[in-house]
Amino acid sequence: VQLVESGGGLVQPGRSLRLSCAASGFTFSSYTMTWYRQAPGKEREFVGLIASTGITTHYADSVKGRFTVSRDNAKNTVYLQMNSLKPEDTAVYYCKVRFNSNDYWGQGTQVTVSS
Repeated sequence: VQLVESGGGLVQPGRSLRLSCAASGFTFSSYTMTWYRQAPGKEREFVGLIASTGITTHYADSVKGRFTVSRDNAKNTVYLQMNSLKPEDTAVYYCKVRFNSNDYWGQGTQVTVSS
């Protein structure tokens, strides 16, 4: 199982960014994919998830209405569209899959929201 995040960077408050997570090593279309983030000095926290079919999503209250998780099962990729970014969204963002009772994580991508 391999997960590779990309798309992070430095962005001004109020702007948008889209993260990608490319997956391999498992049947991507059969699994729920989840995004987490970890800010400096804080524990890793749940951001949002998308079920295997892409129909069901769920978000943390802190990002609801601003972030959208989507997936392209043909490309084995899950996305995190982040709009109206705030400085408190600054963190390393990770994607995760639970496969065969084990959690697999990507290496993370840094998002910094600052003017």
